Amino acid sequence: MSTKYNTLLETLSLELTTPIVDDRPVYITGNFCDWNPGDEKYMMQKVAPGRYIFHFPNSEALPAALEYKYTRGDWNQVELDANSNPSINRVTDKKKGWVQDFVPHWGAEKAEGSIDYSPIVEVLADEFVTTKNQPQRRIRIILPYNYYTDTSRRYPVLYVSDAHSLFGEDASQGTSTVERKMRELAARGKGDVIIITIDNLDSEQVQEFSPYDSPGLGKGQGTMLLRFLMNTLKPKIDSLYRTMPDRKNTGIGGSAMGGLLSAYAGVMYPDIFGRLMIFSPSLWVSEKIFYDAFHFFEPYPTRVYLYAGEEGEEEEVPSVKRLNDTLVQQGYGYKHVQVTLTMDKEGDDRERWGEQFPKALEWLYYES
Repeated sequence: MSTKYNTLLETLSLELTTPIVDDRPVYITGNFCDWNPGDEKYMMQKVAPGRYIFHFPNSEALPAALEYKYTRGDWNQVELDANSNPSINRVTDKKKGWVQDFVPHWGAEKAEGSIDYSPIVEVLADEFVTTKNQPQRRIRIILPYNYYTDTSRRYPVLYVSDAHSLFGEDASQGTSTVERKMRELAARGKGDVIIITIDNLDSEQVQEFSPYDSPGLGKGQGTMLLRFLMNTLKPKIDSLYRTMPDRKNTGIGGSAMGGLLSAYAGVMYPDIFGRLMIFSPSLWVSEKIFYDAFHFFEPYPTRVYLYAGEEGEEEEVPSVKRLNDTLVQQGYGYKHVQVTLTMDKEGDDRERWGEQFPKALEWLYYES
């Protein structure tokens, strides 16, 4: 390495070399920039053909373990390994000094050779979801992009209730929102989860997903839906797909009423669900959720991702914090129950839920 570039050892500097020489700029993305693949702030300086450097500013607070990748501006042009397969994330714990990296291939080097990280979307037959006590629902299966090519692998599963609310209007016509998020995760090597989405029947019918009866809302139907999920849908999914069916690898998630149902499912059926994704849960429906959470105790590993927007309903923030505190207290000094709480200052709506989805998925299934 030429010493004329090695002048900023008071900070962290990255040097990249690659045999692929073209006009595309090179960016650094990672856990320090919310994994934005084309942030201009992190564009590297080209110092020679196939050679790039980047100096992190002294003032920038970096994570203790810096996790990163190189891209050419988007996830379809991310770095690849020597076999042109997705590379694992790079990690360094250095806060100062010089790190030298090498990238042998990039996504989209040639149009015919680019990797499509888009997940595979399948729909179960309508007659399958018809039971004596349940009307027809559309159930979609979102598989990792390499599910049918890497046939030796089995995958954890996340059941998403009230998917229409969580993924917005896209869920009524397709799954473009979740597809985009899963594609980005797959490019980073963190998209190997099967997502099962359960659409709601009526976006205004809150009792459809409520596990509790309420004087103002009527009889809750959520427990009936939950029994369908556990006793009919999950066994069918486990028989049709290469899942990891144990509780540790089975999660449930949702937003609003779906978030309430997910919280209820986790505290009432910890032998089934070991990972909970709870977005802006409608805790106002019933105080009973806190009572049930207070009596929750699971001696096996359970991970809970709680999210709420500070600009949401007036009672949402204190209620979510109360649920968080109740769940944390049930650890009884053990570390079996891990809970993370994210409060979003930018608001609380479907768009924000969609942005939060990959962060929650990554924390639930990939972080130790």
